[in-house]
Amino acid sequence: MKRLLAALLLTTLPLAAPAQEVVATGDLGLVVERASGSLLLVDRSDRAALARIEGLGDLSHATLTYSPDERFAYVFGRDGGLTKVDLTTRAIVARTVQAGNSIGGAISDDGRLVAVSNYEPGGVKVFDADTLALLADIPAAGKTIGLVDLPGRRFAWAVWDTGEVFLGDFAGADPVVTMIGNAGANPFDAVLAEDAHTYLVGLFGEKGVAAYDLWSPGAPPQKFLTDYGRTGEDMPVYKMPHLQGWAFTQGQFALPAVGRHEVLWVDSASREQVAATPVHGQPVFIIAQPASPYVWVNFATPLNDTVQVVDSRSHQVVATLTPGKAVLHMEFAPRGAEVWISSRDDNRVLIYDTRTREKVAEIEAAAPSGIFFTARAHRTGL
Repeated sequence: MKRLLAALLLTTLPLAAPAQEVVATGDLGLVVERASGSLLLVDRSDRAALARIEGLGDLSHATLTYSPDERFAYVFGRDGGLTKVDLTTRAIVARTVQAGNSIGGAISDDGRLVAVSNYEPGGVKVFDADTLALLADIPAAGKTIGLVDLPGRRFAWAVWDTGEVFLGDFAGADPVVTMIGNAGANPFDAVLAEDAHTYLVGLFGEKGVAAYDLWSPGAPPQKFLTDYGRTGEDMPVYKMPHLQGWAFTQGQFALPAVGRHEVLWVDSASREQVAATPVHGQPVFIIAQPASPYVWVNFATPLNDTVQVVDSRSHQVVATLTPGKAVLHMEFAPRGAEVWISSRDDNRVLIYDTRTREKVAEIEAAAPSGIFFTARAHRTGL
């Protein structure tokens, strides 16, 4: 009887439409080609380049974020450009030069707002994610850094010149912006802990990190690491660490020691330093390998041909790799099976198996820097 009913149903259904190409985005990513103002669309599973998207302006310090459906990328360029790219059509669909110099951005938790932090003229601008129409212009008394998204259509950011930290709520008809404290002298970047509880602001003008408890409105910031490096001499800082690469693992923060060849380990509950790991150079990114106790570290020039792997349990370096010249960024597969590493001066992206720590593939790219997989669309703070 079931077969008979199925046959009758089939005879009454309309004919299917002609087959169309299905484009899935879950395995895709974009590699910034910083010298040419282009993006390289890559397929993570096939370890292959699919297309080059050009015309994005100055990408010398570019970053990007994704829409919740992983279809669109929003690219933040050094020239103040905000560019919306469609991964399914492999084309730019909207672009605006919204400032003289921008440093990063974020997308709201509902995917409807895109915020950009600016060096010139400073401040934060918020745009409609569909059209890139300007919705809000929040001025600041200096360069804005460390912009992150928070639950509830909110963003947080800091100001280099004043040390002020702001929380912007864009859930209502008009934005509500609140100054939630002063972090200290010259905050150079900031990062949001994975549970969106703590906002950490790194300081360049003084020693230390300021931690903001975002679950307790009005709570003053707590400073820690204020004494590290008191007994030694700091070296010149050749490249500022990128705090969105700070690792959270084993109940610890793994943080770069500014001006030193060290990774600092801080207990995330007590905020006390528990260890320091001597490493190859001045850390730039310290990134946790998913589902493992390991963090991977790359370094500032002139020691930027090396990547080291550190065990968060022993705080010891367990592997040293030399992928290529000018290693600028690392990006893990969402479950940690592989890590993709950009080698700018070799014009290559190198792909390593994280279990064997052996290179398994490489892709040609024009002066690659940032690597961004679409899995970022589902992570707060990126």
